[in-house]
Amino acid sequence: MDVRQLRYFQAVAQEMNVTRAAEKLHMAQPPLSRQIRALEDELGVLLFERTGRSLRLTEAGRFLLEHSLQLTARFQEITEATRRLGQQGRRWFGVGFVPSTLYGFVPELIRRLRGADRHVEVGLSELTTLQQMEALKAGRIDIGFGRILFDDPDIERKVLMAEPLVAVVARSHPLARRTRNGVRAAELAKQPFILYPARPRPSYADHVLGLFRAAGHGLDVVQEANELQTAIGLVAAGLGVTVVPASVQRLQREDIAYVPLDSPGFTSPVIVSRRRDDRSLFLLQASALADELAAQELRAHAR
Repeated sequence: MDVRQLRYFQAVAQEMNVTRAAEKLHMAQPPLSRQIRALEDELGVLLFERTGRSLRLTEAGRFLLEHSLQLTARFQEITEATRRLGQQGRRWFGVGFVPSTLYGFVPELIRRLRGADRHVEVGLSELTTLQQMEALKAGRIDIGFGRILFDDPDIERKVLMAEPLVAVVARSHPLARRTRNGVRAAELAKQPFILYPARPRPSYADHVLGLFRAAGHGLDVVQEANELQTAIGLVAAGLGVTVVPASVQRLQREDIAYVPLDSPGFTSPVIVSRRRDDRSLFLLQASALADELAAQELRAHAR
């Protein structure tokens, strides 16, 4: 399967008529029909139900249409960005990040990098820590900021800071009155817990489970969420409690309270990753700036 075949399939799926799709693609109908049949043979599934002259997408066809449209749109963006970089003589520098790092120093880092060199275009990719490892090796990004430690001989990783964790509870929850004194892990473990992200794993969720397990506590996970903001919304709705990195407290809501975790070791690392053999000047500057900003944030948490 290639992009050309996907575009043929999309045209037929959107027109629901091979003749009109062929006209749209400026090609004859028989070759288009052969391409669709070849795609179905390759996948081993029918993409269209054929009744007389009418077409209807099968369940597999609907799935392929939805996801292939996202894929070809992304391909078009990459093509245009590549052309733009080549025409302007600019260099691409890719930054990967997990969403929770955007509440800390990473936005300031991105802001400074984007203004550091007019010949460098900084691109951003939201990726899990594991996805960052693959993106680095594939050259899709040049530096990544995650929270889970993985060993890979091709990737150089460094813990920039161990960020304290805080509990998130509904404003009406009894623990909301403990914003000064904090709450111990043993107390929090007795509460219904909202775990995130639900997938993909391993992730920050496994890190949190491991911290409580190491302290001798299991968690009563009543709900899993894919996004941090969703997890906080479920907390506000009274479904349970959760824990987040301290920098997330910048996200202010009237219906929740952030409570310090008064238990040793309950931190989440912020880890920078880069290709082991990459010593480009802009990357070295970005790494040094990340060190500086992470140290500033850690001092702010200590105050």
